[in-house]
Amino acid sequence: MTRRTRTASYGWEFVAPALLLIGMFVVVPCMWGIGMSFAQYDGIAPARFVGTANYTRLAGDPMVPATLVNTAFYVLLTLPFGLALALAIALALNAKWFRGRNFVRGLYFLPNVTSLAAVAFVWQWLLNPEYGLLNAGLRGVGLPTFGWLSDPKLAMPSVAAVGLWQGLGFSVLIYLSGLRGISEEIHEAARIDGAGAWAGFRNITWPLLMPTTMFLTIMGVIGGFQVFQSVYVMTQGGPLDRTRVYLYYLWQSAFQNLEMGYASSMAVLLFAIVMLLTGLQWRFYGRKLQTWQ
Repeated sequence: MTRRTRTASYGWEFVAPALLLIGMFVVVPCMWGIGMSFAQYDGIAPARFVGTANYTRLAGDPMVPATLVNTAFYVLLTLPFGLALALAIALALNAKWFRGRNFVRGLYFLPNVTSLAAVAFVWQWLLNPEYGLLNAGLRGVGLPTFGWLSDPKLAMPSVAAVGLWQGLGFSVLIYLSGLRGISEEIHEAARIDGAGAWAGFRNITWPLLMPTTMFLTIMGVIGGFQVFQSVYVMTQGGPLDRTRVYLYYLWQSAFQNLEMGYASSMAVLLFAIVMLLTGLQWRFYGRKLQTWQ
């Protein structure tokens, strides 16, 4: 064996355990799910091949576009506001004058490592219209109270606020890493040339943070289309199906209606949608990066 061949063989030996685990717990289940999307299966009786019947039903199911719209609305509520807020917090924490920044970073990241189901239970109690702390505070100052989770207009924004709060720390941490990667010499040169704080942010900080923003946007869209736990705990898809997101409807089809084959076709559609959106974002940000370079 040549030296190059030996080196390559050593590399494959090192990654073989990881590839084995990925194959067993990711690739094989995905292939099984795609195959099951062409079958009728209730989890008990043997699966029966039905061809494209599940996809035909999927195309005519009115709940599919309705839940996709709800999911897209959730993403639009959480992603732009979450990125803007995370960037503002990261800029403040990165400032030299900020004292106790390490402690504050830990506080912001703490919700991200907490179980979302537990977080949703706590927020469900806080937003309770009768004895919740939020409405109690509003009554205490003489303001009207709201049915945060029972009002069709407020239910989705309330669920989105919980998701935004829970994932904010991760975005702050990633933006802080991006800010630390920007050389201070670039900012000093801009200040010498007479650039102010806003000009420095617009022309230096923001363009150099574009790869970080691209990563957070892609991850935010993927995570937003997978929202389930907060909806399951807080609203169960109500009121009036305003918070019935796509993944919750998939779960209902699989584990309440025992339509595993139909749920598998829904999962394949979700995979295709996420892949399409990810590709569009890669193309959009790729053009932005080429423009700024």
